[in-house]
Amino acid sequence: MTSSSKYRKKRQAAKEIPCACCGKLPPFCWRCRCGFAICQDCMEKNLWGMTCNGITWECPDCGDQNGFGNQ
Repeated sequence: MTSSSKYRKKRQAAKEIPCACCGKLPPFCWRCRCGFAICQDCMEKNLWGMTCNGITWECPDCGDQNGFGNQ
């Protein structure tokens, strides 16, 4: 197996993580290092409880702080 196909397989697997709230497979999810994923729509609905400053969000599974910057 070539390195490009390993890379492609890894990228495809990352895209297949469903949103923890709605269960859908959107094209983009905010992800925590623990594996928690939340889609943009659910993040907007739950933003009031996940962030206090609009710069970072707290993972409801592990409590880790994640940034809204580059993922």
